[in-house]
Amino acid sequence: MTDYAALVARLDLETKVRLLTGATSFTLHGEDSIGLAPMAFSDGPTGVRGLKFTGGEEVALVPTATLLSGAWNEDTAREVGELLAEEAERQQIHVVLGPTINLHRTPLGGRLFEAYSEDPLLTGRLAAAYVKGLQDRGIGACPKHLVANESETLRNYMNSVVSEEALREVYLLPFEIAVDEANPWSIMAAYNDVNGVPATEQDHVNNEVVKGEWGWDGLLMSDWFATKTSAPAALGGLDLVMPGPDGPWGEALVADVRSGAVPESVVDEHVVRLLRLAERVGALGAPEDRRTWPTDSPAPDSPQRRAQLRRLATDGMVVLRNEGGVLPLSGEETVALVGRHAVDTVCMGGGSAQVNPPHQVSVADGLRAALADRLTVVDGVEVRERALPAPSEAIRDPRTGTPGLHVEHVDGDGAVMLAEHSDSSSVTTGWDDTLPRPTEQLRLSAELVAGGPVRLGASGTGRWQLLVDGTEMGSADLAAEGADPGESMLKPPVWTTDLDLPPGTLVEAVLTVVRSEPQPGPDGKMSTLSHAIASGMGIKSLVVAPVPAPADEVITSAVEAARAADLAVVVVGLTPEQETEATDKTTLALPGRQDDLVAAVAAAARRTVVVVNAATPVLMPWAGDVDAVLVVGLPGQEGGHSVADALLGVREPAGRLVTSWPVADGAAPAWDVEPTDLQLEYTDGTFVGYRGFHAGRAPAPAYWLGAGEGYGSWEYAEAGLAGTGAAAGDGGGTTDGADGTASSAGAGATVGSGTPTVQVTVRNTSARESREVVQVYFQPAEEDQPVRLVGWTGVTVPAGGESTVEVATEPRLWRRWDTGAGAWASLSGAGELLVARGLGDVRHRIPLG
Repeated sequence: MTDYAALVARLDLETKVRLLTGATSFTLHGEDSIGLAPMAFSDGPTGVRGLKFTGGEEVALVPTATLLSGAWNEDTAREVGELLAEEAERQQIHVVLGPTINLHRTPLGGRLFEAYSEDPLLTGRLAAAYVKGLQDRGIGACPKHLVANESETLRNYMNSVVSEEALREVYLLPFEIAVDEANPWSIMAAYNDVNGVPATEQDHVNNEVVKGEWGWDGLLMSDWFATKTSAPAALGGLDLVMPGPDGPWGEALVADVRSGAVPESVVDEHVVRLLRLAERVGALGAPEDRRTWPTDSPAPDSPQRRAQLRRLATDGMVVLRNEGGVLPLSGEETVALVGRHAVDTVCMGGGSAQVNPPHQVSVADGLRAALADRLTVVDGVEVRERALPAPSEAIRDPRTGTPGLHVEHVDGDGAVMLAEHSDSSSVTTGWDDTLPRPTEQLRLSAELVAGGPVRLGASGTGRWQLLVDGTEMGSADLAAEGADPGESMLKPPVWTTDLDLPPGTLVEAVLTVVRSEPQPGPDGKMSTLSHAIASGMGIKSLVVAPVPAPADEVITSAVEAARAADLAVVVVGLTPEQETEATDKTTLALPGRQDDLVAAVAAAARRTVVVVNAATPVLMPWAGDVDAVLVVGLPGQEGGHSVADALLGVREPAGRLVTSWPVADGAAPAWDVEPTDLQLEYTDGTFVGYRGFHAGRAPAPAYWLGAGEGYGSWEYAEAGLAGTGAAAGDGGGTTDGADGTASSAGAGATVGSGTPTVQVTVRNTSARESREVVQVYFQPAEEDQPVRLVGWTGVTVPAGGESTVEVATEPRLWRRWDTGAGAWASLSGAGELLVARGLGDVRHRIPLG
């Protein structure tokens, strides 16, 4: 066993402190004297992006977490971890920054697409499986963001005010499960404060709970630019500041040690944790003893990877309505496919989860491949307020003729430091480049592939000049939006103008980088992120987009197509303007006139199916007027094929909702994301999501957590506490789990563990094989305790068959935090178990004495 303390003892203070801040945006320093190699990190919830924030190599785009979790299957989560490990190996990445295991507390959260669920048990179990999938292949996982980071508004400055009871029972629980079941090698601390203390300085959470009570031995890193201080963060349990090379530690932390403000033993402990991570990922030891990287990982566009991603996406899709069995389609109908999301399907969310995939298959492309000339496609109404960076197929590099841009980085003397081709229309300045001097001017040039009315412009802070065939067509000074400097990076300002241009037109967007004095945030404090943004750091893009047609014309065309077809499929949804890092939503209503589009098509079509291309709840005022509703989330690079498979029944969309969908704006146990005086009160306590709905703290939701029809129909013949009766799987069903046994959320919680196991017999009364998710909830007898999910089991049953499954309940859900005693206490055990298909469809009630 490696003697980490002995290695640390060989280093002087300055070297130890140097190791505790990143070397670059996504790499760490090595130290040859102790056999420490540099390590590489990558964002990773929906794909291992690599070391570049934009314009990196092509990588697999995985369905987002809300869609993957819709399968309610730990095997799925583990498979995704294994897939991402292969992607990391291919790029020589040591640690993947995921999974995101914050909860869906309010449906307005902008980053919910990246997190699993509103339920802590479902989230924790899936997170543990994901971590195992990564780490079993020697790639470190990094669950994030510790803790109470359930919204994005002013996240760098706001204070989440959470009771100790809610913190322990709800928001820390997914981390606790992941630590207990999978021992992640790293965890990421959040941007926000928790009960008045920054997450990066949280001695109570970081040291007392996570490292102390749980005995976790991994490395705690900061979110990027989250660290605000030297001594308080070092004493508060933070081990690593990211990114580098600059940050609040360095010379300041050395001085704090010299002055006695920070004991050197604290620094030593941080370095020990860093070395332990390095050894686990194969970056410590003699060069010949370090890990070797395999060279046979599947390419992101290989047939193997494409088939896998296609299957994973379909498995999490949720059928919310299916009147008259309109789904699955026969494949013989003529179909009118309508909607902007049909032709421009949103396959991923915004922010740091974005990657550069080899392709993104639209629903139109997927259905066209399946239906050929039986499909008519009509574009939909405009759904975005902001024009997008140019898709690579819309532009070509004037130097090479290949899709993409020609980019030039120019220094203060006018010298071109770097001239290169970019497949992407977005580049970064001051972030992940390796230029010898700061970029003072950025030149983006491209030729238009198609002609006609076009919306041209640029996005990103700075002074822009737009030229068309060498003639200036306009200019703009773009400044950051909002009070949070992170928004200028992840939600950059946009300027456009509409022109009518022929194909081959040369377009140039020239940026003069504007630097300014750093400004304090809303809390009156200066941050490293404020300094970075003031230096001109950010994402800069050339904007090329079609000029939108008037909505009334679009709706008229859609109605005509719907009337002429046997069936209409309308694809609606959200965009990265709503589902993104750094900002939250203001409403659950669909953007643009999508509701008008659905209503008009439904009134004209013989039958109407609506596909919802969104990861999080939306309002559907037309739901009762259409024949079917299929929620497909953000389905990754193979999205269109996955949707086609679901609609045509090639593979059953047997997913279940992971978040309850409110009936109206504001109708949820927790709603607000806007802090008041930078304080965000978690007033819902332990009654998060479906728990609060069940307690009557908000009107009943339109759809409950756990809801979903699939293509089967189910009878629950019997349910009771398990004893010596039938074993799981009796009757011909196949339960989830690699060994064919029941895989439930209470794995390890056997009958003898003190919490009950429920035995349920389900019968598939449909004419096709189908998968059911048997859910068990516990309503404690104590009046102040919410209902809670305590276990589930997935089972696949043939047409007309039945199966008896067992659902072991999770012991952690049979306790409560006693704030007065500062300790866990057991619930009485009295109450009621609810066997359900979501709490809107309870099939059996089992009283407990």
